[in-house]
Amino acid sequence: MLQRYDQTLSARPNAPVSFMLLFEFGSADDIAPAFKPVLKELVAAIATFPAAQVTVIGHTDRVGSQADNDRLSLERAQTVRRLLMDAGIPPAIISIAGRGEREPAVQTLDEVAMPQNRRVEINLR
Repeated sequence: MLQRYDQTLSARPNAPVSFMLLFEFGSADDIAPAFKPVLKELVAAIATFPAAQVTVIGHTDRVGSQADNDRLSLERAQTVRRLLMDAGIPPAIISIAGRGEREPAVQTLDEVAMPQNRRVEINLR
């Protein structure tokens, strides 16, 4: 009976995949060294999606003004987009956004430097 649906099942899209890169304090360019291999994994994963769509969302911790954090989060997303393009990923499949300090991974008070919040989330579908 499974053979009856093999063709239909094989046409299903891949399940969405998420990746996260952490950034150094105050930087839009310095990805935490432990997370650089994640970029390689991401590029390999994109190759397995026939019609990939990549969403890159930048975030910050709560140190600094909201306006500065909005700018920094968008710059972080742009950095990841540029790295993906340098790795051969077509720019047309990459969308970016910056969320500033609005969606923390770890809730903190203002002016608390939380490394887990200085991140870029990459969603691949």
